[in-house]
Amino acid sequence: MAATSSPTPLSSRELWTVLGAGAVALLVVHGLGRFYYTPLLPYLVSDGVLSSSEAASLATWNYLGYLMGAMLAIRWHRVDHIRFLLPLSLVVHLVTSLLQTQIENVDLQDAVRWLNGVANGIVFVQAPALILEWLVRRNRASLSGLVYLGVGIGLLVSSAMVSLSADWLSGAGRWWPALVLSVPLCWWAWRVLRELDVPVTGPSESEHTPAKPGKSPLFDRASIPLFLSYAGAGLGYILPMTFLPLLATMQLAPGDWLVDGSWLIVALATIPSAWIWNHLGARIGDRLALRLNFVVQLLGVLAAVIWPGPVGIVLCGVLVGGTFLGSVLLTQRIARALHPHQGPRLSAAMVALYAFAQMAGPWLVKQWLDAGGTLESGFWIGVGALVWGLVFALLVPAQAPRR
Repeated sequence: MAATSSPTPLSSRELWTVLGAGAVALLVVHGLGRFYYTPLLPYLVSDGVLSSSEAASLATWNYLGYLMGAMLAIRWHRVDHIRFLLPLSLVVHLVTSLLQTQIENVDLQDAVRWLNGVANGIVFVQAPALILEWLVRRNRASLSGLVYLGVGIGLLVSSAMVSLSADWLSGAGRWWPALVLSVPLCWWAWRVLRELDVPVTGPSESEHTPAKPGKSPLFDRASIPLFLSYAGAGLGYILPMTFLPLLATMQLAPGDWLVDGSWLIVALATIPSAWIWNHLGARIGDRLALRLNFVVQLLGVLAAVIWPGPVGIVLCGVLVGGTFLGSVLLTQRIARALHPHQGPRLSAAMVALYAFAQMAGPWLVKQWLDAGGTLESGFWIGVGALVWGLVFALLVPAQAPRR
């Protein structure tokens, strides 16, 4: 399709179908890929499949793959690239999900979780980026954050599926429900997204562009504070999002409802969060909303270390679950406002940095545990990271400086 053609009129049904397809794609790769592992982790440890240290290592490999997937999305960021890599990545998710049901060897698990992370990183960048470009052409970009509702719903689905299957599955077989649900969802999401009317040269590369489209620097006086802030967000949230159920098993009596319920609390808090922060950013401004987001998220991680036990676990689940998607969608919107000509390339760079910070979190916890530290005290790493993120969020300018 030529870049000069006008988009067709947008119906409400078409709008919500497209947003729904993007949300489903994120539900699959995040809820049934990455974060299915979090409520599953205590069971894998109790089944003898993993130790706590091996569990942290496995999470690190998955986040390394996520980082590499996001970096691939920086290199191959055009719409024609997305149309090839996005369905391929959904297929890779399905293949690795199948392999996870068969493998208990730790080294092989590391390799499979790494490859699953690569697919996750590509889809997490490219599905929202493709939809954002589609929305921009229709003057509906303010709705872009609703795609991330899929992550929150995915957390709830993962919590329910792990809990419901806990008594009749064991070991690697605990991954089967995630695979079975992923198959029809992947098929439907791509069936919708492949039909999107987005030209290869989108508005982000043709309407606001300097002399050489896409070649201006990603890092400048406007974007560097935002990148540094986003790194703090990635490292700060990933510790409770990886280890909160395991922390609950260590702090609470066996059979306590919060062992499984902690992840359910996170999931329930996450579901409305994309809408809340999307709406709040539009109402008070994305920069102010991002700063508020960091404060609330910081209080959540602090709660886990200041009040160990039920109070800290519940507060951490509610406050972190209710904020981490907000930091993602607000940062992405601020970045695109600072550099509208960068489009999907900038989105991929932000996700790559976020992924690097997430990968560092479990790795740092593993080093801490190997050195004799406790998982509870390891959460102070997340506290420090969110303080860092808040400081740099305060330094993000209202607009990019003139060159």
